[in-house]
Amino acid sequence: MGKSTFPGGIHTYDGKELTMDKPTTVLLPKGDLVFPMSQHIGAPAKPLVAKGDKVLVGQKIGDASAFISSNIISSVSGTVKAIEKRLTVSGNMLESIVIENDNEYQKVDGFGKEQDYKKLTKEEIRNLVKEAGIVGLGGAGFPTHVKLTPKDESKIDYVIVNAAECEPYLTSDYRMMIEEPDKIIGGLNIILRLFENAKGIIAVEDNKPEAIKKLKELTANETKIEVQELATKYPQGGERQLVYSTTGRKLNSKKLPADVGCIVDNVDTVIAIYMAVAKSTPLIRKIITVSGSAVKNPQNFNVAIGIDYSEILEAAGGFTDRPEKIISGGPMMGNAMYSCNVPVTKVSSALLGFLKDEAAVEESPCIRCGRCGLECPLQLMPFQLAAFSERSDEESFEKMGGLECCNCGCCSYTCPAKRNLTQSIVQTKNSILAKKRKA
Repeated sequence: MGKSTFPGGIHTYDGKELTMDKPTTVLLPKGDLVFPMSQHIGAPAKPLVAKGDKVLVGQKIGDASAFISSNIISSVSGTVKAIEKRLTVSGNMLESIVIENDNEYQKVDGFGKEQDYKKLTKEEIRNLVKEAGIVGLGGAGFPTHVKLTPKDESKIDYVIVNAAECEPYLTSDYRMMIEEPDKIIGGLNIILRLFENAKGIIAVEDNKPEAIKKLKELTANETKIEVQELATKYPQGGERQLVYSTTGRKLNSKKLPADVGCIVDNVDTVIAIYMAVAKSTPLIRKIITVSGSAVKNPQNFNVAIGIDYSEILEAAGGFTDRPEKIISGGPMMGNAMYSCNVPVTKVSSALLGFLKDEAAVEESPCIRCGRCGLECPLQLMPFQLAAFSERSDEESFEKMGGLECCNCGCCSYTCPAKRNLTQSIVQTKNSILAKKRKA
């Protein structure tokens, strides 16, 4: 019997061998730290400090300004240098707090204090997660305390740890599975305390046998946790695909995992929950994969949130030659960058540099082969959706299920005509959703 999976999807060169067997390197920042107030889905945080203020490691410097929002925590001690708009990975200029690092790393009182989470109430656990500024660290950025507070917690049957890490080149989650598996299990146990009826699943693709072995050994005596091996296929780590692969339950764009009895959190998010609740340590660090054909010494780094990407690149030896393409995140769903002088945020995952831009090819007309539909994990017809997009026919686009697109990029990757299907579809999808929000 084959491993659990989902319909469609693609097999890509994953590039993980460049970094997966190298231990994570702790990298301390040299220059100023920049903290955008928008590092999450929802309303921007509100600055709690002013220019000239002294701050400490673990101090809340941005306050969640709405229900769907998240706190921002300082990862260093130092002085607030400015509160101004700064360039971010998205290409947008966002309000940010700039802190001059004093390199002393003085911490707030109680930072790192151990506490027995088994003695905490559900409300106390959720509040600790909120105060720690934890969001979906796999890239979504949805505030985690909100996700952990569904309408009816008794209807949650599964808490799924997304350990698929299906994006090519990325190995930060894998390194955490190898280096800090106890924190993953500890974090999952904390979440399970919020949902008495739920079972925990750690879902790992079968191209990570060492991680699977280690996690199975550590959960051998856990009655509510199982490690589930999934087939290696992109986008196995997509939320809808993961829920289907692990439980057989189906999601669409109008449903959240909680609507089908599931809570899904990324590996690093689960570790962050453990650190916040059991170790009194808020979210102040990220594990970043630096890799690609243009990077001299590919590896993973444990960095302070707010550090400049250029400092991480320097620690990896820089580029071997001028790259044609630089990406923040994975090659399938990441953002192309024109500058490395931008800060690492909560949703950062990787810095990739490539000597050749594989996507920079000339499009040719659609040959109606249907491969994009065969590979689409949501069983859409991308070539038809793209045609509607080109004609600005939003009504037909929506009727054909265009809003269900999960932006995975499988259609563009598999298209023999090299058409920019994903970009066209996502642009129209976002236009329709923006109009709906305005209405």
